[in-house]
Amino acid sequence: MAEFSLSDLETIIGERARSGDPDSWTAKLFAKGIDKAAQKLGEEAVETVIAAVKGDEKALVSESADLIYHWLVVLGMAGVSLDEVLKELEGRTGRSGVTEKASRPKG
Repeated sequence: MAEFSLSDLETIIGERARSGDPDSWTAKLFAKGIDKAAQKLGEEAVETVIAAVKGDEKALVSESADLIYHWLVVLGMAGVSLDEVLKELEGRTGRSGVTEKASRPKG
């Protein structure tokens, strides 16, 4: 299998978003706006959780792919790059998860 990365997917999403192609799901999502894309992200998150709880590995893989795709769409619409998220994660690796969570503002 050829290497495929989230960065590759982010690039493809950006290209398709700008394409205006009426047959592109990505272009349609961008045209509908962030509210619709965020709704789809939430739906995919729930479907991923259901697949995990059921122990349905095939569905978990499929729903996880949908979840990641819609997450990247929402990030793109919000003007947030994958690199920004990865830098945030990298910054958290030097701390325990418990300590990191406790340091977040309450709200």
